[in-house]
Amino acid sequence: MASKDYYKILGVSKTATDEEIKKAYRSMAKKYHPDLNPGDASAADKLKEVNEAYEVLSDKQKRSNYDQFGDPNGMASGFGGGAGAGAGGFDFSSFGGGFGDIFGDIFSSFGGGNRRRDPNAPMQGADIQARINLSFEEAAFGAKKSINLNRSETCAECHGTGAKNGTAYSTCSRCGGSGRITTRQNTMFGQMLSESTCPDCSGTGRKIKEKCSSCQGAGYTRANRSIEVNIPGGVNTGTILTLRGQGEAGKNGGPAGDLQLLIKAGDHKVLKRDGYDVFEDVYVSFTDALLGKKIDIAGINEKLSITIPALTQTGTIITVKGKGTKVLNKNSYGDLFAKIIVEMPKSLSKRERELVEELDRSILDKEYPKKKSFSSKI
Repeated sequence: MASKDYYKILGVSKTATDEEIKKAYRSMAKKYHPDLNPGDASAADKLKEVNEAYEVLSDKQKRSNYDQFGDPNGMASGFGGGAGAGAGGFDFSSFGGGFGDIFGDIFSSFGGGNRRRDPNAPMQGADIQARINLSFEEAAFGAKKSINLNRSETCAECHGTGAKNGTAYSTCSRCGGSGRITTRQNTMFGQMLSESTCPDCSGTGRKIKEKCSSCQGAGYTRANRSIEVNIPGGVNTGTILTLRGQGEAGKNGGPAGDLQLLIKAGDHKVLKRDGYDVFEDVYVSFTDALLGKKIDIAGINEKLSITIPALTQTGTIITVKGKGTKVLNKNSYGDLFAKIIVEMPKSLSKRERELVEELDRSILDKEYPKKKSFSSKI
């Protein structure tokens, strides 16, 4: 009788389908594989059990014998002979193509196979960031600005090869120009192949005979550059503009990275901005609010005229269409909203007081505003 519960080893029920058994085996084999558990003897022992269990449960006849007699060989005596899973290790030939397929699937998830990046393939350079301060007006309508950058650029002398005159290099003899070397290792499962970066050329695939004197073999140099940037109208604090190809130099002939500009917009002495609209508090005398008047107000970068209608109340909003900021990347503009605030005089002369009292009596005669006497019920 078998002393091991193969279903328990794989973590499946006795009614598990073939697909469920195969899926459980994939998971367990991946978990206990020696490449993922270097030096762990218990993991190796556990993997032996997992392989043994899968060998039995993946074979219909052996599974049937095991379920009936507790022995994959039917009425034979135990596992001592013939099963290949005893004293001599594992007979992986009984798995057919399944074992290799399974481990191929497992290690493909770790980047195995032939899908490694070519070290000599063109690579785009890194992006860089810079901050730029704008006035309120520049952010609203756009501006041309100069920006100073410190970035890497492809060496003009060697064209990025790092070799003198761009030609004093040869193909690495150890890796044959691939930048990768393959090593073989004998394991309990047979020979295992692994890839690593070539130590002779550091993955470049070439050996420099004589370094470029300008970049000392790096292939790029640091440079301070001043570039002109057209800032579009409608940007605001927090806007990020991307300038293609203005970042760090690429490698192996790859394109340069990008420059990301982080915008900081200044404040206006009168206006407040919300999106593409601007808001302004406009103070008027109580006589102008009563009688109405045409007055000048501040625009973003110009004077504007608005008409205060007669009897305008405090808090009235007057909209001036198209006098906000430019809408980013569109040929349109936001609006300006003028909030009217009625101011009272600081003092009155005797004559002015008499006139106001006369006005007050006139307004009361019209029952405006309506007032309740103190004697009335509240």
